[in-house]
Amino acid sequence: MKIGFYPGSFDPITYGHIDIATRGAKLFDKLYIAISINPNKKTLFTDDERVSLVKESLKHIDNIEVIKSSLLTVEHCKKVGATHILRGLRAVTDYDYEFQMTNFNHEISPDIDTVFLMTQGKYSFLSSSSVRELALFGGDVKPFVPENVKIAIEEKVKKVKR
Repeated sequence: MKIGFYPGSFDPITYGHIDIATRGAKLFDKLYIAISINPNKKTLFTDDERVSLVKESLKHIDNIEVIKSSLLTVEHCKKVGATHILRGLRAVTDYDYEFQMTNFNHEISPDIDTVFLMTQGKYSFLSSSSVRELALFGGDVKPFVPENVKIAIEEKVKKVKR
């Protein structure tokens, strides 16, 4: 059984993430989407909210399981039996960072490999941070996130602005 592991903060999940997850799910018998828990990182959504939003956004894909992760990625891969880390690339700048992380992870755990998928060109500019910023400035995030995420962002922004 081929098991993949797609880690990220997904704060919030975007159509770019969904593109990578959808295509990645075709490569693996099972694909874990791991919501990274980093207490040092300030997120718009709580851990549980991010899990819920990602589950709802990917519920149409049977071989995906959404989990939380506060472990090193390679350690969590070992725990769930994943042999591959799935990463999405938008541009050359992503590659530089991911290249370093891949080599670092390989030094820690040589049995776990990394698979890169280039996002579709229409998502090459898209990031969670740009969606959050757009929302905080009152912009329309509908073209960039599923409806459930759009609604959650709007509700969250109302609370933040109070």
